Amino acid sequence: MESKTDDDNQLHKFFFPFMSLGHARPTIDMAILFPSREPPKREESMEAKPPIKVAALCGSLRKRSYNCGLLRSAIELSKESMEGVEIEYIDISPLPMLNTDLEVNGTFPTAVQAFRTKILEADSILFASPEYNYSVTGDSLSLSLSLSLWSYCYYNEIWCLRVPLLLHSKTFFLPPVPAPLKNAIDWGSRPPNVWADKAAAVVTAAYDLSAGGAQYHLRQIGVYIDLHFINKPEIFVNAYQTPAKFDRDGNLIDEAVKEKLKELLLALQAFTLQLKGK
Repeated sequence: MESKTDDDNQLHKFFFPFMSLGHARPTIDMAILFPSREPPKREESMEAKPPIKVAALCGSLRKRSYNCGLLRSAIELSKESMEGVEIEYIDISPLPMLNTDLEVNGTFPTAVQAFRTKILEADSILFASPEYNYSVTGDSLSLSLSLSLWSYCYYNEIWCLRVPLLLHSKTFFLPPVPAPLKNAIDWGSRPPNVWADKAAAVVTAAYDLSAGGAQYHLRQIGVYIDLHFINKPEIFVNAYQTPAKFDRDGNLIDEAVKEKLKELLLALQAFTLQLKGK
């Protein structure tokens, strides 16, 4: 006679009240009563998220621009040590100055249309903006507004404001500068607005670390054109600080700045995917 196992004894106690005397115990499949508790296996292959496309724009047209150097470094980082980020530099120098007379029957000049198409195809935007007169390149109204306000105070004898305004306006007595970045933004905002619902980030290389005016003004512009900037990290590079941050050709050589730039790209990538619902 076969000996009873502990499992058999437990089952006998469980089933005995419900069984008629003299009936044989049913055969129980232990695998059914005590199934394996191993977690279900997940599918090994998961669909990879498509890489985001970033359009990189520089607000400086200078040949050895430090701001363009920041963009070149960002492109190198995306290729060497990042996955899922493709950055393309978009040259804005061929764009004509904004003139709506150039729009004919809803069409744009060839250079403008090519630029708008590039922006439309991008998932997010990376700006490198120098600062001129507390703003991005193209804010030519600052001089006239400052002088007009000072003149008003002078002729109306508002002495408490005349001297501060005169001291402040000295920053505006500079030769006229090109307006590449603001001009590009304005062309892109012409209906239909190609900037809308995209993520964006901005970096700046300037004479010192107080170059926040351009970035904050650019963020204000973004509000109106529905361009959504990441808040952090903020990157302001003092291009003339020692040790040197750039070489003679405008290439970024500072490893700490490169690491900060990588953090910014990761934040831009995450925010872009969030906006796209991925």
